Amino acid sequence: MQDQFDIIEKHTQWGLDLVEKYVKFVKERTEIEQNYAKQLRSLVKKFNPKRGTKEDQDCKYTHYQSFLDILNEMNDYAGQREVIAENMMMNICIELTKYSQDIKHERKSHLLDGRKSQQLLESSYKLLENSKRRFEREWREAEKAGLNAERIDQDINATKADVEKAKQHANLRAHIAEECKNDYAAQLQKYNKEQNQFYFTDMPQIFNKMQDMDERRIKKLADGYRTFADIERRVIPIIGKCLDGINKAADVINEKNDTLTLIELNKSGFERPIDLEFEDYSQGINRTASDSSLGTPKTPADSRIDHRATMKNKNKLWPFSKKNKLPPPPLLPLNAYSCPSSSSLAVNGPPSPKFSRDPLSYCLNEINKTVKPRISSFRSLRRTPTNSEDFSHLPPEQRRKKLQQKIDERNKELQKELDQRDALNKMKDVYQKTPQMGDPNSLEPQIIQTMNNIERLRLESYLLNAEGRQMNRSDTLKYNAHYNQTTTINNNNGSLEKDSPEAAHSDDSSQDNISQPIYAEFDDDFEEEESILPIGQCTAMYTFDGSSEGTISMAEAETFNVVEEDKGDGWTRVRRANGDEGYVPTSYVKITLHKK
Repeated sequence: MQDQFDIIEKHTQWGLDLVEKYVKFVKERTEIEQNYAKQLRSLVKKFNPKRGTKEDQDCKYTHYQSFLDILNEMNDYAGQREVIAENMMMNICIELTKYSQDIKHERKSHLLDGRKSQQLLESSYKLLENSKRRFEREWREAEKAGLNAERIDQDINATKADVEKAKQHANLRAHIAEECKNDYAAQLQKYNKEQNQFYFTDMPQIFNKMQDMDERRIKKLADGYRTFADIERRVIPIIGKCLDGINKAADVINEKNDTLTLIELNKSGFERPIDLEFEDYSQGINRTASDSSLGTPKTPADSRIDHRATMKNKNKLWPFSKKNKLPPPPLLPLNAYSCPSSSSLAVNGPPSPKFSRDPLSYCLNEINKTVKPRISSFRSLRRTPTNSEDFSHLPPEQRRKKLQQKIDERNKELQKELDQRDALNKMKDVYQKTPQMGDPNSLEPQIIQTMNNIERLRLESYLLNAEGRQMNRSDTLKYNAHYNQTTTINNNNGSLEKDSPEAAHSDDSSQDNISQPIYAEFDDDFEEEESILPIGQCTAMYTFDGSSEGTISMAEAETFNVVEEDKGDGWTRVRRANGDEGYVPTSYVKITLHKK
């Protein structure tokens, strides 16, 4: 291969091109892995639930939690693909690129040495050729001068001086030719030596170095091939764990538990509705004895009011009825517009009832305005608009859970503020004992702010607890009212035959109601509120059916005690002599307040 320098040069260049081609291949592979991992992460992010949404509640189901676990495993799987791409980039692409640059420099050095040796040999050969041509030329000239001297010597006409001159010229040319011959011989000997040095020493050494370089390049490329497989093989156990995690997520699914969780999360707490009673309209105004709690006939107006109150109680017990807010106060009867005083009262009717007000939402709004709001009674806080923060739109059972959750959150925040207060107090004591560490007065604003936060959180927690107790109390009152109504019907039906259908139905309803749960938890503040003294009296100017929840029916000319006057929303809270309370339109009654 000493004479195949160009072939060796091309082969080594082809080897370097192969290394660069492999590096380019691995780079494109890493780009594919990175794009794959990126798409997997985007997919996981797309299907991951967002905080504060309904999906937080769905996490209680095992099959949904398993789906989230699968998303986490896929996220880890994407991370392993990124590890593959990163390791390939670091251990193959960067490593081989750096090694290729070193090989290029080494190859360039070897090629320069080879070309230098070739140039030296070629220069020596040119000198040899020049000396050879000179020797040839001088030798011909010497032969020509010798022949010329012999010709003059034999010429009889030539003088002795011409003969001597020709001989001297011939001898000079012969001497010059001999010198050129010696120079040619010396140059030939030198060239042969350099040629032997080139082919037997210099070029073999250069080729051996290039051979070693090429072998090292091939070995490094083989290591790159091996690393390509090892990098992926190292993450296969972790990928296997991700797949095992997906199998485990599928195994932990409990379909029975999920259905029970659905029931627990969505049970409303409403009792089953009672059976509807048969209303015989064919009897006209002659009602049966069960229509009156005293066993005496009722007037048509009283019967209408009692019938509407019964229908109102039925609507309250129906769990699938819409819990919408009460409509705005009804318009006055047509005959009322002829009276100026009545018309002026109708103008003041705002669009929202008192029953839609809630103490929790009121206090949460007031806390944002001031730290110490003045609250006279919790019932009076119903004047503020309903806010979703009090969960009034939820059924009782769900509302209790939400309120308990909110109470726990407030308690955590309160404990955090208490810890911060203790820390600030300790820091203040340290500053007082060691003034050079800081000014104790600089902590006063933070301490004041922390105390305000503690007071606010305590008030919120107290109100939330009160709201929960009020819910229990409200359920108990509803049950007692329904139970008393059923008991009254059963007592009035005592004159009926025991074997009659009405008596049997009353007995069944009474037995069903007895089995209903009774909440016996009360709050002292609400017990004291029941004893609020009337602030005046009012007389109904028109009949009002009180079909909406929170209102009370009234007949024309009926008298009530005023418990709470109209605050601007068009409704007045009144109380009957028997203790029944509710709201009536302010424009329907004539109010007389007690003098203070």
